[in-house]
Amino acid sequence: MNPQHFDVVVIGGGAAGMMAAGRAGERGRQVLLLEKNKILGKKLGITGGGRCNITNAEHNVRLLLKNYGAGEKPLYSPFSQFGVEETFAFFEGRKLPLVVQERGRTFPKSEKAPDVVRVLENYCRENGVVIKTNTAVENIILRKEKPAEVITHHGTYLAEAVIVASGGVSHPETGSTGDGFLWLKACGHTIVKPTPGIVPLAVRDSWIKNLSGVTLEPMKITFFLNNKKQFSRSGKILFTHFGLSGPMILNCAATVGDLLHEGEVTAKIDAFPLEDEGAIESRIIRVFDENKNKTLKNIFKLIAPPGMAKEIFPLINRDFQDIKVHSVTVARRKKIIQTLKALPVTITDLMGYDRAVVADGGVDVKEIDMKTMRSRLHHNLFIVGDLLHIARPSGGYSLQLCWTTGYIAGSNV
Repeated sequence: MNPQHFDVVVIGGGAAGMMAAGRAGERGRQVLLLEKNKILGKKLGITGGGRCNITNAEHNVRLLLKNYGAGEKPLYSPFSQFGVEETFAFFEGRKLPLVVQERGRTFPKSEKAPDVVRVLENYCRENGVVIKTNTAVENIILRKEKPAEVITHHGTYLAEAVIVASGGVSHPETGSTGDGFLWLKACGHTIVKPTPGIVPLAVRDSWIKNLSGVTLEPMKITFFLNNKKQFSRSGKILFTHFGLSGPMILNCAATVGDLLHEGEVTAKIDAFPLEDEGAIESRIIRVFDENKNKTLKNIFKLIAPPGMAKEIFPLINRDFQDIKVHSVTVARRKKIIQTLKALPVTITDLMGYDRAVVADGGVDVKEIDMKTMRSRLHHNLFIVGDLLHIARPSGGYSLQLCWTTGYIAGSNV
């Protein structure tokens, strides 16, 4: 039996792949979309904690692109063609209203990631895309002047052009196992080794692990390398059973990872960054005056951040355990304040790809015509989404990269 022949074969039914396939079909191309999982959009369905952070509502292209590091210049052309404004129009035009939350993070109003998957799958089906799930690609063969061959465990498909949208290596349980890097390397592309760039931090401290599930904002964290201050960030911190997470922590991870290669990395968490020591002392004195005959341990919850008193009280001094409030000296009061402004943390590692929101690495963008997402090495190969070596923070920037590059590839294939 002769292999089926398509205008376009898209490998990967995630965010970039569905966008690319739908757009190519919209232009009248005969499109086949191959997905190794049983369903489309498996990783997309867990993004943003299941809420799906679709984009970041920064409509100024130049300001938006400053979040993509070295990708700022090469991304200007594709983002000028299909950027945040077009993303809003795409989803809201398909009856999925969006809502903008803190720091520009944009979600479907329903806050349900499956709604986003549904819109994209409908986009593909309405434009005649043939969808085959449970179909793992094993290899791609590209030849000049001949159709490409896409070899799967169910057989071979021929294509005038191939869009590779198989994802990077974050969340391997969703199928993002880096297969695309192997195919593209075999095709001659340079692959920059990926590292888990947006990941939680593993810590040594039991007081943090015992606070698992507690989220507090605002907080400030300052990182040190061999006891020398390196940088500070402020925002929300999520305490977990392995360490620290939350958007602000995730966006520090790449820099912290670099520091870990150079020596011991520690941190200090300021639990009250909006108050100076004088303001905290005034508040503590007021609490003490109202509870003079109680033990410090029992009223510490009135001083500490919500939900943290039990775990951080021992950091002040274990000898304080049964001391009465009226017996707390000025020196001991200062100790309490200094501890609350500098809770000690020892960073041991970054969590791995299994907990990564985004891993960087991938195809060097110098080998791609970014106006079209076409490979500079093969005229019939397009590369999109997380396969590109472009760093980006959490907050909607990664999915916007997928929408943009997928749409551009689908528009030019």
